[in-house]
Amino acid sequence: MQKHAERGGKMILKGKSALVTGSSNGLGLAMARALAGAGCDLVLHGLETPGQMMRTTDELEDAFDVNVAYVQADLATPAGVDALIGAAQERVRALDVLVNNAVVRHFAAIEALPLDHWNHALAVNLTAAFRAIQLVLPGMRERGWGRIFNMTSVYGARAVANRVDYVTTKTALLGLTRSVAIETLSQGITCNAICPGSVLTPNIDGRIHALMDERGLNRSDAVREFLKGKQPTGELVEAAHVGEMVVFLCGPAASQITGAMMPIEGGWLAG
Repeated sequence: MQKHAERGGKMILKGKSALVTGSSNGLGLAMARALAGAGCDLVLHGLETPGQMMRTTDELEDAFDVNVAYVQADLATPAGVDALIGAAQERVRALDVLVNNAVVRHFAAIEALPLDHWNHALAVNLTAAFRAIQLVLPGMRERGWGRIFNMTSVYGARAVANRVDYVTTKTALLGLTRSVAIETLSQGITCNAICPGSVLTPNIDGRIHALMDERGLNRSDAVREFLKGKQPTGELVEAAHVGEMVVFLCGPAASQITGAMMPIEGGWLAG
């Protein structure tokens, strides 16, 4: 394979570094890949061991000629978040871009959801994002530049049964985004919320294949069935396109976009 074959386009983030939480796979990894494609050094994060992530970090370094580190950390406690940020700051020159993507999901009716599951979701989905922002903001202010992203969801604007912890935390992230945006005006820092609909990730792809097997559907019909009543386009969002949105919001054309909820959800919120 030709070295750096995937690298292309404008290297608008050359010399910058990003931490993407929850980026060992899926959407988080897709966003990290897009940032690397723009020249950004990376710190990936997840629960996997460093050994399990070595192939991924090596592949990204080879494809994009950027430095890629990985930190294993459990974000269920403030100490875990502090450890992650501390380790990330040791591995790159500065944390210029922060993507708060780590998430846990529980499925239960309100009266059946164990309190420890509720607290776990608050800790990982919301408090970890808040604490990470607290820790990176001083450096961003000192340098006069920073980009912060909180990953919300269609369920930050719409409710759904049996997912009260997810709906609540994704809604709260919108408030966090606006608050950070207000407190960082005219400092070269922006904070925005990314609002994806159903994104084609390995997890979703597995659910599509399960539908195909269970109902004897072809892939196109299984996708439409999976998205019925949700994403009106009937098409899954490409994870790479979410990454491209993040890169755009890091660029000069987006310098006046802050405190916004940026949807990429196939018209789900239009209805």
